Amino acid sequence: MRLRLLRRNLLLLALASLALALLIYVKLLAVAGAGAESRETAQATPPRPRYGDAGALRASVYGMNHGQRVLNADRFPDEPEVVLVVQVHNRPAYLKMLVRSLENTAEVRRFLVIFSHDHLSEEIAGIVQGVTFCKVLQIYYPFSQQLYPGEFPGQDPKDCPRDVGKEAAVKAGCLNAEHPDSYGHYREAHITQAKHHWWWKLHFAWERVRALQGFSGFAVFIEEDNYLLPDFYHFLKNMSRHRKAHCPDCDMLALGNHDGTSGFNELSGKLETTGWLSTKHNLGMGISREIYYKMMGCSDEFCTYDDYNWDWTLQSLSGTCISKPLKVLAARGTRVLHTGDCGLHQKDACQPEQAHARILDSLRQAKAALFPDTLAITRQGPVEHRAHVKNGGWGDIRDHALCKTYAKRL
Repeated sequence: MRLRLLRRNLLLLALASLALALLIYVKLLAVAGAGAESRETAQATPPRPRYGDAGALRASVYGMNHGQRVLNADRFPDEPEVVLVVQVHNRPAYLKMLVRSLENTAEVRRFLVIFSHDHLSEEIAGIVQGVTFCKVLQIYYPFSQQLYPGEFPGQDPKDCPRDVGKEAAVKAGCLNAEHPDSYGHYREAHITQAKHHWWWKLHFAWERVRALQGFSGFAVFIEEDNYLLPDFYHFLKNMSRHRKAHCPDCDMLALGNHDGTSGFNELSGKLETTGWLSTKHNLGMGISREIYYKMMGCSDEFCTYDDYNWDWTLQSLSGTCISKPLKVLAARGTRVLHTGDCGLHQKDACQPEQAHARILDSLRQAKAALFPDTLAITRQGPVEHRAHVKNGGWGDIRDHALCKTYAKRL
């Protein structure tokens, strides 16, 4: 009797253990399936900013900068051959034109386009997320006016008015009374932001963007009101080869100029070498990791130079802090057009329809001379430091201090 009871109990225990094991197995499958579904959903749906109060938006920005989701990576799994870094503010009509030009650029599937934003909106997000023809990454300047609307680095209501004068500012006790610029003016956040964004973006792209780890080419820096010609990839590839063979001491590339397509048929395959100038070579700048490190060595000088323009500041460093003046290999027939007809933060006078009409006319003029078979250096200019009168607008020590942190606090 006891033996039969023991056998029965053992059988019941075995059956209960089997049932428990099956239950655990089913639950594990369910959890795994839910996790896989969650991952697939996360991969299919790009992260979205939280368009609420500034605090919530700041949290979203930090999360997205950390996550660095590359859109369309599954469609274009190869490593990028071209990296474009686009500084974007808040001119969606011009951004649409840039995206249209990208879509019409030959071999665009080989591109990684990094959009660096200092203003977030549903409209801008929709434009960028609508890009399906190449890899896309969005990064976000984390100290913008939009994120700090009533405090530095935005405009603090206790900041000194631009033109108040130092004596009156000290008497009034406004925050930055002791630190006007070289011309006695006080900071304006919407003016200082572009230089901050440019310097932060340079650091973040080369130091923190995981998709650029191991990338050894030139990253080309443009802005939202630029427009690429259809042979941009073809020209950049051949220009890089020509530099390696014929101008290995050329530090930077300039794929654009401000002459438009005037004389393009004659100039399409021609290059020139010269010293880097802010007024000529700030359009479609090709910057290598090596030159980035040279610039980074001059962070203090860049961040304290009293000029709110990043390009004039860079020119001041070329041949001073950067001991050897920067030498540029430049396209004489531009591959980057400038569509903007209003300032970066001035939208009232913008006329994007007219700008688009001008672009179409320029493309018609250039069409027959695109995709040149060969390139040649046809002009060589002096490579020397070009001093200029600083423009001011960058005298506040808070801007200096914030700017210096970008290499450390990214």
